[in-house]
Amino acid sequence: MPRGKTAGKISGKPACQLLFSEALRQQKHPFAEVPPSPCSSMADGTQGTTMDRILQEISAVSRKLEGMDSVMVALTAETRSMRLDIADFQSQISGLDQRVATVETQVASWTDRDQELLHLRSKLINLEDRNRRNNVRPLGFPEGIEGTDLFSYLRETLPKLTEITFNPPLEFQRAYRLGPK
Repeated sequence: MPRGKTAGKISGKPACQLLFSEALRQQKHPFAEVPPSPCSSMADGTQGTTMDRILQEISAVSRKLEGMDSVMVALTAETRSMRLDIADFQSQISGLDQRVATVETQVASWTDRDQELLHLRSKLINLEDRNRRNNVRPLGFPEGIEGTDLFSYLRETLPKLTEITFNPPLEFQRAYRLGPK
């Protein structure tokens, strides 16, 4: 039977009751039985037509609610998926935090090692520098013979004693006194 039209009674039920029970079936209403029609006491056609429009509007609202229900189910599923993704991201972030803490500890120990390495390098350079020097230890000179300038005395005396002419002249980097005066 088309909606919106009242054709009287079919199979002993008024038209508005048929539309109401049809609307309930479309909604998949949980009631097993169709409740008594609200228009069972209505006698004239105008009230039936009004009731048919109300039933049509209820049916339209029901369809909209079903559409909204499916949207809510989809949103719920998407929200659950997002929660799982967020939990996964949180576990990844905590793992990264642990790795960063480990790296920071290693970097701090590297800084200490770098300082120690710099200290050892300076010691090594000093030792290598001392090893490359041509150290001369003149012994047997009388005390105070060098006068006030030890370097000039050695530059003049050593070529005479060794009978070697130095070209370029001798160059001294350091001079130390050994023993007491």
